Amino acid sequence: MDIRLDWLGCATFRLTVGETVVFLDAYMDRVPSAPKVGLSAKDVERADFVLVGHAHFDHIAGAEVIAKSTGANIIGSHESCRVMKEQGVPPGQLLPSQGGERHRLGPDVTVRVLPSLHSCTWTTGSLSAMEPATGDLGLCEHERAAMAAQRGLGSTIGRRSQSGDAAANELREHLASAVGSGQTGGALAYLIETPAGSVFWQDTSGCWTGVLRGLNPDVAILAAAGRGNIDGEPVQGSLADFVALEASLLQPKTIVLGHHDNWMPPVTPAGGTDVAPIRASLGKALRSAKLLEPGYLEGTRLLG
Repeated sequence: MDIRLDWLGCATFRLTVGETVVFLDAYMDRVPSAPKVGLSAKDVERADFVLVGHAHFDHIAGAEVIAKSTGANIIGSHESCRVMKEQGVPPGQLLPSQGGERHRLGPDVTVRVLPSLHSCTWTTGSLSAMEPATGDLGLCEHERAAMAAQRGLGSTIGRRSQSGDAAANELREHLASAVGSGQTGGALAYLIETPAGSVFWQDTSGCWTGVLRGLNPDVAILAAAGRGNIDGEPVQGSLADFVALEASLLQPKTIVLGHHDNWMPPVTPAGGTDVAPIRASLGKALRSAKLLEPGYLEGTRLLG
């Protein structure tokens, strides 16, 4: 069984497992100033399933287009499925999940849905910070909300728009029209199991360590953005430290990064996240693992 992976920008991938086509998130139609990934949701001709990690626009947008044009089923949280139903996706194509479910994707392909966590976006306005961060521990939700209002993405875009930043205004318009939710809906991760091996995928930098420990996938697709969330608290270190921790828990043979390109200018850096610190941390934490760094739509062979 041949298993291939196409990166489609941000945390979106197309996984082809033999004859089964699975989209991991669906956000390809990005702000106009973002690099083009080579495919639009409306041009997808075949998909059997779309797995949605969480309900934010930069993950779920486009899933409704793919589902309605191809008949693909969508697996996601109850919030993700609510958003898709509002967009006209037939209820029969929606498989709401919260973690603990197993779904069949093909004759010899299944997926386990795992509970996960979103990155700690409330701690910083940067989506690609590599500098070690400490503190912000033990806060209640109202305290986190106050921090998010002060430091968050909306404040950053607002300041740049007020200064006449054309790219920020373009992004503001994109956000106003993008399909998605202001809530994560409860982040999910997925373990896709095939006769050729298993593929773990998550679309944001958060984890329950007890969930990841012992999964031992052959391939791990890990998000590399924001400040990592470990068991509900922000990582006391860098994003590179967090990715290395996840890899140590998962023990994959191959690692692929996601969410690290310049997917949302002007907030994300022009060249995307600097992955050199991640390479270095992974080299120390899991020397036997291979880091693949595919470009858009390269059809990288993962297994088989």
